[in-house]
Amino acid sequence: MTTHLDADRMLSRAHDDTGLSDHGDPTLPSRFAVAVEHLNRQGMDSDGVRQAAEVCHGLLTARLEFFEDRRRYPVADERIERPMFVTGEPRSGTTLMHALLSVDPQARALRFWEVMYPSPPPGLARADDPRPSRADADWREINTKMPKWLHSHPYNDMLGNGLPEDERTWAFDFRVMTPTAWWRVPMQTVVGGLPTDARAQYRIHKAMLQQFQYGRTPKRWVLKGFHGFRLAELFAAYPDATLLWLHRDPVQVAASRTMMMADIMEGLVGPVDLQAAAKMHLDLTRASIANTMTHELVDDPRIMHVRYRDFVDDPVDTARRYYEFCGQTMTPEAGGAMRDYLADNRGDRHGKFRYSTKLLTDIGEDLDVLHEEFRPFRERFGVEIEKRE
Repeated sequence: MTTHLDADRMLSRAHDDTGLSDHGDPTLPSRFAVAVEHLNRQGMDSDGVRQAAEVCHGLLTARLEFFEDRRRYPVADERIERPMFVTGEPRSGTTLMHALLSVDPQARALRFWEVMYPSPPPGLARADDPRPSRADADWREINTKMPKWLHSHPYNDMLGNGLPEDERTWAFDFRVMTPTAWWRVPMQTVVGGLPTDARAQYRIHKAMLQQFQYGRTPKRWVLKGFHGFRLAELFAAYPDATLLWLHRDPVQVAASRTMMMADIMEGLVGPVDLQAAAKMHLDLTRASIANTMTHELVDDPRIMHVRYRDFVDDPVDTARRYYEFCGQTMTPEAGGAMRDYLADNRGDRHGKFRYSTKLLTDIGEDLDVLHEEFRPFRERFGVEIEKRE
């Protein structure tokens, strides 16, 4: 069995199987070739290569069918108005904030079954559409393969109805390679090296929202992603958007994200070098905080900055204040749904997630020095040093 992937051959197979050839972007084949080169450097055995080939095939065919839908139906006429976004560092409460906004009966959020299987438009789907069940099965497989992920991210128990980050809409664009698209492939998460184009990525993102709104009653989109590096492109795509930005102690962010990603990677590739992981995630946190401190749009009036501590103390009130910031009123039904969600979905329902800042001292970092390094950030956004190990 082959242990080498051939990009041209896989593209031809996708064309043959769908009878389609329009990728919606003439640069897609060359970008796909870069992703394939990355896969070929992973040293996978024949089974890993086979799994990678099937993931590639699924993403390529989904993309071809997605852009065929835009030719077949007036999907592009859908208007995405006043979307509400949540962003922040990893492990700063963004997923819970997004989950609360998503239970508002007047809101619509992306769902994993939609982004995993976007064609045909879900608004045209019949009651017996197999895609939600198929995505549920996928997520049972993910949770079996990466059981510790449920400790840090219990929302994965929502299965196919779960809430993907905005970055997941770019999976078939081959600009990101996230675990929720590549969980069957034994490889590390890709954190760089793929060709990116933020404007093109938001075009794909908006096209996804149009696809999932088509044939349905329009609702207010509530979304979540790591948009801090792409603020100009985000607001270029959605000029009337608003953004709630949560801010947490960067030392805790670095330690928590290290342990979360180690748990995920252990399920994919086996034991993880925690010291190497801690160095990488501290560097990523430093880069993100530096961007937050220098980006010219961080103080844009469309952005509401919130301290993590304030959010934790009263999540529903944080949501209410965000609605007011957007010029909206949170209905009693929305507030009640949020409070019910919190009561019914304890964060430790699958076991307590444990991490320690010792991950950082183990790589030679002095916590007092780190706190001093991040002091300008904390002072700017009123973030306190968290008192925990």
